[in-house]
Amino acid sequence: MNAQDDADVAVSGIAAAIGEPARARMLYCLSDGRARTATELATVAEVAPSTASAHLERLRKKGLIQVSAQGKHRYYSLDGEDVAAALEALSVLAGSPRKRFVPSTPPRLRGARTCYDHLAGWLGVALNDRFRALGWLSGPATGDTAYEMTRAGAKGFADLGIDLDAARNRRRRFAFACVDWSERRPHLGGALGAAVLDLALAKRWLDRDLDSRALTLTRSGRRELQTRLGLAEQLSS
Repeated sequence: MNAQDDADVAVSGIAAAIGEPARARMLYCLSDGRARTATELATVAEVAPSTASAHLERLRKKGLIQVSAQGKHRYYSLDGEDVAAALEALSVLAGSPRKRFVPSTPPRLRGARTCYDHLAGWLGVALNDRFRALGWLSGPATGDTAYEMTRAGAKGFADLGIDLDAARNRRRRFAFACVDWSERRPHLGGALGAAVLDLALAKRWLDRDLDSRALTLTRSGRRELQTRLGLAEQLSS
């Protein structure tokens, strides 16, 4: 078998994996960039949990999805932009629009909240995205994946007022992508994530709710995040 034959076999295997309706529903559910659990994907695919597990394993082996463990949960997501682009192209051919993911989380918790000791919710995800866009953090933004801090990041976080030496000396992971419960996209976890939240609370950019994990973005916090990090467009939406 020559190289072309090998490529043809690989393509047909991937096409067969996508072509089963239950697996296709799972893949398109994940094409919004958010992670899901096997239970959620079983519901989407309208199959039993055991059947969903078998489908997910096949998709994983074909390089279409990836799985990350976070506590007792396992989250599934597409394995890169190439997979999403292929699914989008198939949708164009099929002419079928896809429903957007709409979280059912209470608005106060969805906006901003604590996740153990770091910032979660829409604001946590927006900050994580911004840190990566600024080039402060590098590494794949998938659940439970470690980030590397860049030289620009070391300066940027220090300029914000974060003691990076103290964060590194904590006996825990320094920085990683933590899948957000409501947004199903990563926010910043680890010692660095905790330091960001501590700073935001100390400077009164965020206020704690007295009886829940909810956090409120203050007027000064909105101004500082816009000025220092360029979150103006996201915060005004």
